[in-house]
Amino acid sequence: MRVANTTIYDMVKFNLNNITEELNKANKVVSTGKRINNLSDDPVGLNQVLNIKSALSNIEQLGRNISLGKSWLTASESALTQVQNQISDAKALCVQMATATTGSAERASAAATVQNTLEEIVSLTNTEVNGRYVFAGSKTDAAPFSRDNDTNVVTYNGDNKAFTMKIGRDATVEVGSDGEAVFGDIFTTLSDLKDALEADDVSGIQAAMSNLDTHFDRISTKISEIGSKMLRMEIKENILQDLKIANTDRLSKIEDADITEAIMDLKAKELAYKAALASSARVMQLSLVDYL
Repeated sequence: MRVANTTIYDMVKFNLNNITEELNKANKVVSTGKRINNLSDDPVGLNQVLNIKSALSNIEQLGRNISLGKSWLTASESALTQVQNQISDAKALCVQMATATTGSAERASAAATVQNTLEEIVSLTNTEVNGRYVFAGSKTDAAPFSRDNDTNVVTYNGDNKAFTMKIGRDATVEVGSDGEAVFGDIFTTLSDLKDALEADDVSGIQAAMSNLDTHFDRISTKISEIGSKMLRMEIKENILQDLKIANTDRLSKIEDADITEAIMDLKAKELAYKAALASSARVMQLSLVDYL
């Protein structure tokens, strides 16, 4: 039974389309280096790839959080260390000014130094990282401490909820601080010390000295807490790096193509395509002769 030319043409076209599609797939594998470029390539593998990429995206976000959190902790530790230095200097000044050999004129002059200390500590308590304040609790968009120039009163404008950073699925770390809890009434102590120096009040100077010890110890405790948090951040950062490497390796094994094998497959597909073209031309020519 003779086969109609249209049927032969349709068969040739169908075969060429199939071979062309396979050639395009092979070419895409070589050009992208990926064996999975479409859902049809490997539905199960593609689902695994998407899950791994989602995990990697989450790891990268946590990594950015940790990096930012470490910068907050570093800035906090630096500011608190400087505050401690200011307190130490103020205490040394108290020791000197509380002696019987110190005169009222010297104490009055020292009062100006204490005022400068107060203003410097206010500046340190308003430390910021990328425009966000580390000692403002969760109200990080506004300076936590403000000083009234007329009364010398310092006011806390933040809140009592420390700013936290997510570093794991169910893990957070307080990287900011409740400034009021950290610094307490240090500004009142310094203001009282200034007044005592101006009034030539030795007992007032001694009382301020005792309060400065309390402030120093509180800030020392806070610095130790920051050190512990920094260590926790670094441990978590190392864990995330290991997870990133493991997931990236797993992704590569599922998604990446063997380039040597892919090139060989492409060459084979190209040869098959050329052979199909030649065969199709021959078939169509014979069909035309038979028709004539």
